[in-house]
Amino acid sequence: MADNLKTIKCPACKKEMVKIFVKTAGVNVDVCLNGCGGIFFDNMEFYTFDENRENIYEITRALEGKMFHTVDSSKDRFCPVCGKKMVKNFTNLSKSVEIDDCYNCGGKFLDYGELQKIRSDNLTAAERKKEFVQKFFSSMERVDTENMPKYRRHKRSLLKKLFDRIFFGR
Repeated sequence: MADNLKTIKCPACKKEMVKIFVKTAGVNVDVCLNGCGGIFFDNMEFYTFDENRENIYEITRALEGKMFHTVDSSKDRFCPVCGKKMVKNFTNLSKSVEIDDCYNCGGKFLDYGELQKIRSDNLTAAERKKEFVQKFFSSMERVDTENMPKYRRHKRSLLKKLFDRIFFGR
């Protein structure tokens, strides 16, 4: 999805968001400068700013010296681009930062200060992905399908059968 050029309302406080053009990335980022200080990233924009080495000068300059009111992060939030309900997700396994994701259009909303917390964990996107994969596979128990009665193996979902064939060669 391309950069959204419409003026949108903040999913947290409903105030109008301001577009901040980040020259190095060539994208507009929506920032709630007159309300809660939240940041909305259109589809895939977030990954341009989530690592500490990436330039967010224009964003930090826009937020600098402003006072923002706090919002209730437990309330449901709706995507300002497509209107669908956003889902709360954690950005890492330590669950230190919870963000709002739109599964429909790929947008992400971060409350004030969350971008800096994510960037300060010093993990690259590839390192976070590797950490997740290691944790996922270390927590899985291998199912002994060879000793499973034939009728139960037959009733397993196609996805589970495919998973067993790829990872366990069965």
